[in-house]
Amino acid sequence: MSENKPVRRRRADADRSRAAILAAAVVLLDEQPDASLERIAEAAHVTRQTVYAHFTSRDVLLNAVLDQFTQETLEAIDNLELDEGPALDKLLRLINLSWRTFEQHPLLLHVPRTAGPDERHDPVTERFTRLIRRGQNTGEITRELPVDWLVTSVVALGHAAGESVAAGRLSTRTANKTLNTTITRLLRPDSRS
Repeated sequence: MSENKPVRRRRADADRSRAAILAAAVVLLDEQPDASLERIAEAAHVTRQTVYAHFTSRDVLLNAVLDQFTQETLEAIDNLELDEGPALDKLLRLINLSWRTFEQHPLLLHVPRTAGPDERHDPVTERFTRLIRRGQNTGEITRELPVDWLVTSVVALGHAAGESVAAGRLSTRTANKTLNTTITRLLRPDSRS
C-alpha cells in the first residue's frame, strides 16, 4: 500500500500542473492570442518542460483550452432547460449565452475556422436542431424551410457575426443585437401565409 502513495502524489502533482497550465493559458490567450508556451509556463509557475509533458505543442494546448470552453458552454446551455418554454425564446437565449462566451473569451474570435466540420460544434448544433424542430412542431418557427437548413443558417450567421467583430466592423453588442434580429426574422413564420 505504501508504494501507491508516491504514485498518487505524483499523479496529484501532475493534475495540479495541468490545471495550472490550462488556467494560465485561458487568461493569457484571451489577452494575447499569440502568447508563447514559454510565457504560459511562466504564468503557470511551471517549467517549459512541464508544459510539454502535458501538451506536446501549442496547438494541443490551444485545443485543450477550446475543449474547456466548449464544456463550460454546454453546461451553461443545459442550464437553460431548452425543452421548456417557447422554442424561439430559448434559441435566442442560447445565442445570447454563446455571445457572453465570446465576450468572456476573446480568444474565440481569433481562432481560425477549420476547413471541415469541427466536432466541438456537434453538441451545440444538436441543441439548435432540437429547438428548431420543437418550434416547428408548435408553429413558432417557420415550417417552410427544412430544419437542417435553418440550423446551418443560424450557425453560419453566428460565424459571420463573430467574423465581423474580429475584423472590427461591429462591436460585440451590435453584432449580438443584429444577430438576434436576423435570426428572429429568419425563423419566425410569415404571418401572411
